[in-house]
Amino acid sequence: MKAHILQHVPFEGPAYIGQWLAQRGADIRYTRFWASPALPDPAEVGLLVVMGGPMSVNDEAEFPWLAEEKRFIAEVIALNRPVLGICLGAQLIASAHGARVYRNAEKEIGWFEVAAATSAGSTDHTDTPVPRFEFPARTAVLHWHGETFDLPPGARLLASSAACRHQAFQLGERTVGLQFHLEMTPESLHAIVHHCRDELVPARWIQDEATILDGAPDHFAMTHALMDRLLDWLTRTPHTAHA
Repeated sequence: MKAHILQHVPFEGPAYIGQWLAQRGADIRYTRFWASPALPDPAEVGLLVVMGGPMSVNDEAEFPWLAEEKRFIAEVIALNRPVLGICLGAQLIASAHGARVYRNAEKEIGWFEVAAATSAGSTDHTDTPVPRFEFPARTAVLHWHGETFDLPPGARLLASSAACRHQAFQLGERTVGLQFHLEMTPESLHAIVHHCRDELVPARWIQDEATILDGAPDHFAMTHALMDRLLDWLTRTPHTAHA
């Protein structure tokens, strides 16, 4: 498997995703935008993972590589390669397909539940049935975001939270965007807290540093198991390949 990871800042790397890939002997390549915005040939990508970051998809004036990154993401998706976007990565997938990305009513930072969405949340009105990734009915995940997005045309809503409706979506059969973080490990969680602790101001949907760090061990086994299941699902032989 040839995996390519789009990483926007040093402290938001693949974390547990890297372990999953290593266990499967994947050939892992990176575009680290703070060092070089060079992107590979989309046809050479077997799995694309788009990581998070503190910038907005709308910050093209400050980060001009965002425009080319969006085009690249859309090209990989058009080739029917498996694509996973996390936080900023999910927003980039949405933006690359014409959806609006904007400030959420409230920031959401900490361990909060998401609930699986019903098919009523779908914008996919095609007659062709496409397998849907199923989230658990309710599960606590790590959030760290201030923006949200509209669902891109044809996307299906997979999960929501009390603070933010569009938490996870599926586009076609092989693309999933997550507003939250299943990939966190103890090391990566401490890194994001260290670099972004200025955002931990008292608010309804913002936990303090101690709550975030102390609660993490209770959640990692579940979030990693869910990430395993999602990556296995994305990288399976697609249903459309048999059509």
